[in-house]
Amino acid sequence: MSPAATRQPLIDSFGRQIRYLRLSVTDRCDLRCVYCMKAQPDFLPKSELLSLEELEQVAGAFVDRGVSKIRITGGEPLVRRDVVTLIERLGGRLGETDGLDELTLTTNATQLPRFADRLASAGMRRINVSLDTLDPDRFRRLTRGGQLGDTLAGLTAASRAGLKVKLNAVAMKGENEDELPDLIAWAHDQGHDVTLIEVMPIGDVGLDRAIQFLPLTAVRERLEQDWTLTPLAETTGGPARYHRVEETGGKLGLITPLTGNFCAGCNRVRLTCTGQLHACLGQEGSVDLRSALRERGLAGLHAALDQAVAEKPEAHDFDVRPGAAPSVTRSMATTGG
Repeated sequence: MSPAATRQPLIDSFGRQIRYLRLSVTDRCDLRCVYCMKAQPDFLPKSELLSLEELEQVAGAFVDRGVSKIRITGGEPLVRRDVVTLIERLGGRLGETDGLDELTLTTNATQLPRFADRLASAGMRRINVSLDTLDPDRFRRLTRGGQLGDTLAGLTAASRAGLKVKLNAVAMKGENEDELPDLIAWAHDQGHDVTLIEVMPIGDVGLDRAIQFLPLTAVRERLEQDWTLTPLAETTGGPARYHRVEETGGKLGLITPLTGNFCAGCNRVRLTCTGQLHACLGQEGSVDLRSALRERGLAGLHAALDQAVAEKPEAHDFDVRPGAAPSVTRSMATTGG
C-alpha cells in the first residue's frame, strides 16, 4: 500500500467519515461499577494486551486517515503502568497539520492526584469523569467498595491542573434517579458540565438491565418541572445532545441510545486493549487489528481499517426488555468505556 493510499479518509458505506477513536488501554479498573462489570470480573492476561508502542502505532494510523479526536479509555486507563507516557507521545500530534485536534480521557478520577499535571502538560484540555452519586454509602454500593473521597480528590486535582471536567452519570432506576437534580446542581456550582447516560445492555453484569433502565425522557420531564432547559447546537463529537440549564448556568448533556437513537451521525469507532476494532458499540462484530499489525505491519493494519469501516453497521440493536439477554456479550470495561 502506498503512503498516499494510507491517508485516504475512513468513510463507511453510509457516507459517515470516522473522525473519533475511543482507544482502550486496559480492561482493568480499581472500581467495580454495577452497570459496567461483574463483582468478580475475569480480567484479561496482560500478554493479550497491545503494547504501548502498538497502541501508538494504531492511533497514528487512525490520525493519518483523518481521525482528529482520540479519547483514552479503559477500564480505568490510569491504572495501566506507564500509560501517561503513551498519552504524552500522542499529545505530540496535537496541532499538527492533519493531526489531532483533541486528546482526552474518560476516568473515574481516583488516579488524578498522581497524574493530572502530566495530562495537562501533554496537551489535554478536558476530561470526562464518571460520577453517579454524591452519597458516600450509595457510591460504595454502586462501585462495590469505592470511596467517594478518592473521586472528589481527583476532581480537585484536575481543576488545579487546569483540566476542564465533564461529569458522566449513568441514570439508574431505583438507584440514583432521586439524586440527579442535586448532582447536576452541585456539578454546575463547581464549574463542571454534566452528561446523563441511559443504561446500555452491554455485557453480563449479573442483573437484568430492565431493572436498571431509566429512560432519560422521564428524567428530562422531571427536571423541566423546576428548570428551563434550552437546547444548544454545539457538539463535542460524541452522541450527547446538550442543553443550558438557565437556573444554574451550566451545561447538561443527554445520551439516549434507547429512547433517542443517535446512530445516523455516528463518526466513532472503538478499539479494545487487545486490538479488536468495534465499529459499533451495540453490535458483536469486530476486526482484529492486533493480528493485522503483527503479521503484516502497517500495510496490513490499514487494510484492516478499510475492512472494519466498510462493515460498520447503520445502527445498534439494543434491547432492554425484561429478561432480554445483553445485546452484546463483551463487557463495557472490555469494550472501552
